Order: sequence, then C-alpha cells, then structure tokens
Amino acid sequence: MKDLIHTAFERTRFRRAVWDNAMVYVLSLCAIGILLILFVILAHLFVQGVSSLNFNFFTHLPKPVGEKGGGMANAIAGTLTLLGLAVLVGVPIGLGAGVYLSEYAHLKFAHTVRFMADVMNGVPSIVYGIFAYIVCVLPMKSFSALSGGFALGIMMIPMISRTSEQFVRMVPSQLREAGLALGIPQWRVIVDIVVPSALAGITTGIMVSLARVAGETAPLLFTAFGNRYWQHSLTQPIAALPLQVFSYAISPFDDWHRQAWAGAIVLILMVLMINGWAQFYVMRRSRWSAGK
Repeated sequence: MKDLIHTAFERTRFRRAVWDNAMVYVLSLCAIGILLILFVILAHLFVQGVSSLNFNFFTHLPKPVGEKGGGMANAIAGTLTLLGLAVLVGVPIGLGAGVYLSEYAHLKFAHTVRFMADVMNGVPSIVYGIFAYIVCVLPMKSFSALSGGFALGIMMIPMISRTSEQFVRMVPSQLREAGLALGIPQWRVIVDIVVPSALAGITTGIMVSLARVAGETAPLLFTAFGNRYWQHSLTQPIAALPLQVFSYAISPFDDWHRQAWAGAIVLILMVLMINGWAQFYVMRRSRWSAGK
C-alpha cells in the first residue's frame, strides 16, 4: 500500500513539475516576444530616421514647404513646455485623489471617485482633446499651450490617482498609528509620514503617466494646434513633437518623411529617459531606505 501511495505521489509530482517548467518556458517566450517587438520597433526607427538626426535637427526651425533641411527645435521645446503644464495640472489633483482613496477608503464617496477614475482611464484621448477644446479653446478664442497642457494634465489624473492609491496603501499602518498616538492630527500624519514613505512609488506613477501623455497627438490637434515658429506666449499655438511628426508623415516630401522618423526617435528616447529616470530614482530611494 505504501509503495502504491509513493508511486502515485511521485507521478503527481513529476506531472506538476513538467507543467510548471512548461509554463515557465511559455511565459519566458512571451517576455522575449515583448522585448523582440520593442527591439524591432527601435531598430526600424533608427534605420529610417538616423540620417536626419544632426545638430541642425535640434537647433533649427522647420524649413518652408518643399525645402530640405531644418529641424524640430521648436517642437522639442514645445513638448517640454506642454509636459510641464500637464504636471502642474495633473499631479496635484491626481495625488490628492489617490491619497483620499487610500486614507478614506471606507467612505461611500471614495467608491464613486475610484469608479470614475477607472472610467477615465478607458476614455479615448481624443475625447480629452474635445473636452479641453470646449473648456479652454472656445472661451479663449484661440488655440494655446495652456489648453494643450490642460488636456494632457487631465489625462494624467486617473493614472496618478490609482497608482498613488496603491503605493500609499502599502505604507504600514503602524506608522499611521504611531503618529496618531503622539497626538498629531491625521492630516499632518498623511502629509509628513504617509506621503514621504510612499514617495518613490508615487514618483514612479507620475513618471509613467508623463511618459504616456508625451506621445499623444489627438488631444493636441484640438488644443495646441501646432506652430512652425518659436512660441513666445502660453496663450499662443505651440509646436509639439507628436504634432510635427504627424504633419511630416502625411506630407508628400521624402525629406519630411525622414524627419518624421527622426522626430519619432527623439520622442521614443524621451519616453525611455523618463521611465529610466523613474526606475533609477526608485532603486536609489530603496537603497537609501535600506541604509545602503
């Protein structure tokens, strides 16, 4: 009887080990597939656009229609301006909502806010552009950097709020209880203890949301509109890399097509740098917290 039980156990263990190893290989192939797709995209971008990446590309304005050369200096500066405005709009609201969802999750209103944030995550980006067009462009009677930054900022809110909620919730409850036991008001406990403890995760969420909106084109078509010259006021139309790439990609000129590929390379590198900086910050913060 013991031999039969031992044999059945060995067969079951062998079968489980085979399935476990098989699933590990399948998941590994899926991970390699993701890396391969990213590598193919980056390689294709560099092959198509690396010839247009030069000093003039980063320092000169676009040339008139039909002329070769020029650059996207105004579009690069415009993208950075729009991202800065988006941070000013999206981070305070998204972070505040995330902290509220974590610290006051027992309230009924928190469930409504969480549901609305999830709905906003699934809204197409062009809808944000139309909303910003109605709220900002029509009252101002002009396309502008402010309306473009507003559109990108409200796109960042749901992602920041949900990621902030998760990381704030991971802060040990003992830290909150220790602060409250000392007689510190709850809002001071949240501001001085909870949020700094979750700062690394919150920063990661902000950087991920920033990288997501950096390549959005549809909202900017309704708000920033684009500009072939330097922008001197936030109330004027502004150039952006996604808009410039879109405009050049649909043009009939081969040189503009090459510059569109080069602009896509710069945009991809910008997103990779934002994500890389976020990961570096998290690792450095984790080491600092561990005392290394």
